[in-house]
Amino acid sequence: MIPRASLRDEDEVFFIVLFGAAVLKPFLSGSLKTKTITMSDSGDSNRKSGHFACLILARGGSKGIKLKNIKALAGQPLIAWVLRAAIDSGEFDSVWVSTDHADIARISKEWGAQVHMRSPHTARDQATSIEAMQEFLKEHPEVKFVANVQCTSPCLHPSHLQRTCHMIRNLGYDSVFAVNRRHLFRWTETPIDQAVSTKAENLDPAKRPRRQDWAGELYENGSFYFATRELLMAGLFQGGKVGYCEMQPEYSVDIDTDIDWPIAEQRVIKFGYFGKTKPQGVKLVVFAADGVLIDNQINFTATGEEFRSFSLSDSIGIKHLREKGVEVRVIADEENAVTTKLAARLGIAMATESKNKVDLLNEWRKGLDLDWSQVAYMGQDTPDLDCMKTVGIGGAPVDAQNEITTTAKFVAKSKGGKGAVREFCDHLLLVMEKAKSAAEDRKI
Repeated sequence: MIPRASLRDEDEVFFIVLFGAAVLKPFLSGSLKTKTITMSDSGDSNRKSGHFACLILARGGSKGIKLKNIKALAGQPLIAWVLRAAIDSGEFDSVWVSTDHADIARISKEWGAQVHMRSPHTARDQATSIEAMQEFLKEHPEVKFVANVQCTSPCLHPSHLQRTCHMIRNLGYDSVFAVNRRHLFRWTETPIDQAVSTKAENLDPAKRPRRQDWAGELYENGSFYFATRELLMAGLFQGGKVGYCEMQPEYSVDIDTDIDWPIAEQRVIKFGYFGKTKPQGVKLVVFAADGVLIDNQINFTATGEEFRSFSLSDSIGIKHLREKGVEVRVIADEENAVTTKLAARLGIAMATESKNKVDLLNEWRKGLDLDWSQVAYMGQDTPDLDCMKTVGIGGAPVDAQNEITTTAKFVAKSKGGKGAVREFCDHLLLVMEKAKSAAEDRKI
């Protein structure tokens, strides 16, 4: 029987070991409930030491969705969601991405990971995950434990990784993997054309239970596999003393085909981990004018007058930010009647600067007594790049230059002047709300 990692409850479970007892704290609808159980396999005698590496396998040749590992999900590269959770967990001595693709390597480094360039042999379509991990371990003899985290699990949180590392380091487990609970009745597969009767495998049809009366069964969800070096080199993900970490259904997301993408996007917006944003959130948001607030098209009337377009939806997004006490400003490359009238209509300050935008941002930041983590910037072209790299959260329209979209922490689905600003505003409000909720949970 596989040992359980946690008590069953309705939401996330975090546990610590204290004087031989595990104190589990489920957070249910904002309230704190505490359960205490004694774990016979806890204690310093089982504590394991050694280099603990997190390894994310991200081939460039994904078949279901081209380059899905760096495709934008809810405005951020898919791989960024798990990298952020792994780094912010604070549990690992190193966080790695194993890849054969230059763009995946570059984006992984931008999100704080080290990169292992895998060989053509372990990057082929027929190669197994074990082969890629063994290659990594041969090149890194210092690594004693590995957390193989799947790139396609964007709802992973640091807490999932923290409690699993605790099981390996402190509770004596040699391997731990992620599961979720499912209430499905299994039946034996039979050839229908031979009129062979199928049989129930996990229920008695004469005593069919109600869902609420049945605990269900545990299934691997593929989010992560933790194991010792010895097991992996022997070709095993699971072996020795085996445990599991049960993840609640809302965090168990997998992406294999295009139809999974919009479902995963909605799930990650609601349940994803958005990082260590400060509770006070973003206080200054700055937009580039050309290509962001207004589109990149220059149109002319029949009489030769120039006009540009702007999305009313973007103005509503800006209004929502200002209602939350966020200062919103605009930087234009050059002063013209269009940007001046637009800034006035929106009721926001505008400055003209084409070369030293970071200096201007810094002046505004200091004037408001903010740190860079409280500043957000949305840009579109090369002159915006330094600003994007400096602020806490950088955003970009979908039609921004490639170096901008790869630097941005949020990439909108819409083009500049056509809804991108609204998407960025909504994203910032969501991040701020999540940071506020997390801060309130910590006070409980």
